[in-house]
Amino acid sequence: MATNAVDETEATEATTDEKAVDTTKSDEVTRTEVPAEAAETKEEGASGVGQGAAAVVSAALGVVSLTGSWIGTVAAARQNLVGQLETAQNAGVAKQIQAVYGDAWQTTALWGGLFAVTALIVGVFVLARPAFGTPGRVQAPWIKSVAWAGVALGVIGLFLAVLKYTGILLGLPSAS
Repeated sequence: MATNAVDETEATEATTDEKAVDTTKSDEVTRTEVPAEAAETKEEGASGVGQGAAAVVSAALGVVSLTGSWIGTVAAARQNLVGQLETAQNAGVAKQIQAVYGDAWQTTALWGGLFAVTALIVGVFVLARPAFGTPGRVQAPWIKSVAWAGVALGVIGLFLAVLKYTGILLGLPSAS
């Protein structure tokens, strides 16, 4: 009986040693492959995060240029108040409409145009960035897509801002 216990213990130790050797071998193989992949992912992730964030900012600024912003609304309300204060009671209707509503409308268009131009600049920067980076590094497709969306929204926003500012889109009614 004593010899059976010793034999079982030796068999268990031998099996454990074999398992330990097998795990060490698989760990060594994994260790040599993982650091190279992790280093590449780390480098791509570091540059990709900034470009991705800038692409999202570009798209968000493009949306703001189309929908309006808080600062544009405040600036238009201020311009409306200035128009009311500066316009005399005896001024003509056309002058009152321009001072109270027209200038505020143009201020809103101006702020929309500024957001659109900013969206364009940021989007173009994201799209052009790989040309000035490390050769051979590929930009993630989603970053390009979002940056192109920001550029497209910026172009549309700028076009609409120019149309609003010039009075072609929803111009003031004539007072005559």
